[in-house]
Amino acid sequence: MSAEPANPVAAVRAVLPSLTPAAQAIARLILEDPGLVVRSTITEFSGVSGTSEATIVRTARALGFAGYSQMRFALAAAVAKEPERLVPGDLAPDDPLTDVIAKVARAESEALADTAAQLDPDRLGEVVQAISAARRVDVYGVAASGLVAADMSQKLLRIGLSSHPFSDAHLALTSAALLRSGDVAVAISCSGETPDVLVPARTAAEAGALIVGITNNPRSTLAELADHTLVSAGRETAFRPGALASRISQLLIVDCIFVGLAQRTYDTADAAIRATRDATDRYRNR
Repeated sequence: MSAEPANPVAAVRAVLPSLTPAAQAIARLILEDPGLVVRSTITEFSGVSGTSEATIVRTARALGFAGYSQMRFALAAAVAKEPERLVPGDLAPDDPLTDVIAKVARAESEALADTAAQLDPDRLGEVVQAISAARRVDVYGVAASGLVAADMSQKLLRIGLSSHPFSDAHLALTSAALLRSGDVAVAISCSGETPDVLVPARTAAEAGALIVGITNNPRSTLAELADHTLVSAGRETAFRPGALASRISQLLIVDCIFVGLAQRTYDTADAAIRATRDATDRYRNR
């Protein structure tokens, strides 16, 4: 069995979409009140959740733990380490704006911290190396992830790398079909199941390009398809959709890639930044 997740709450949130309906119901209870597991024996939690003890054990294993006791101990350690992060509560329709500010700021800061904690520097280095050597970099994303795709391409272009963002599936497919070995396609999808991202990514892979996936779900179709998967963290709810915490965590990964590239290609990147800055300065001052 693989090592237990360092951040159990973030791990539960990440794999939630890939769980069975029964396991999802248990996982949602864990996310709503992690302390409930800490306070409860498996028999007590079975009564609260309305599920069998066997289902709870299977769910704990699906979440990366050896069993319920191990999950309970991991959550207890998390509570002891950062109790304020595990207090239940989400944005409500009648929250005053002071609470809205505090809750949104907390959600986004937690998303950044969780993403940084699970971002593998070795995998990030392999992505940086591949992009720095690529002839061309396609970036696919729609909706909120499309904004992240545009941001990434803009950053790569700024340091002299050939990159184009695509949020239209037909244009993405057209470009993906023309990629080849040595090129890189970056596919961004919070769920990892967005068809308009998966189809061009699969086409790019068939053309010989290396695929980088940025997703919240390490068990998603995108994660399986990608040569390298970078996992973001962010909780989406009715009042915190993908345009908030999940997008922030994706942007953190993009920024880490950008800085790594700028370091790796410092001389050319610095020259490109200076040239583009001079060009925009002349435009503003004309």
